[in-house]
Amino acid sequence: MTTITATAPAAVSSRVSWRSGLVTVVGGAVSTTLVALVLQAIGVGLEVGGEPIPALGFTQMVALGGVIGVVLARHLGRTAYLRTTVVLTALSCVPSLALGDTVADKLGLVLTHVVAAAIIVPRLARH
Repeated sequence: MTTITATAPAAVSSRVSWRSGLVTVVGGAVSTTLVALVLQAIGVGLEVGGEPIPALGFTQMVALGGVIGVVLARHLGRTAYLRTTVVLTALSCVPSLALGDTVADKLGLVLTHVVAAAIIVPRLARH
C-alpha cells in the first residue's frame, strides 16, 4: 500500500522586505537629489523664504518619506497603499506650492516630489 502525503507550499510573503524597500528608498533619494541639483544648475533656485534648500535636504526628506512608504507598504494592502500614497504625495506638494518663492521654484519643488513618488511608490506597490 502506498501512502501519499500532501504538504502545503511554503507561505510566500507578499509584504515588501525591509531590504528591498530601503534599496528602493535610497534609489529614490539619490535620484531626487540629482534632479534638484540639475534644477539648481539650470537656474531654478528651489528657494523657500529666500533661502535655497540644500541638496542633502532633498536626500533626507525623501529618505524619511520613503521609510514611511515602506512601513505603509508592509502594513496595507496594495489598493489601500496606492490610495494612501497618492493622497500623501499630493499633500506633500501643498507646502511647495504655498511657500516657493517663484513659479519656477514652486514647479521645481513639486517636480522633486513627483520624481520621488514615481520611483518609490510603484516599486513598493509591486510586493
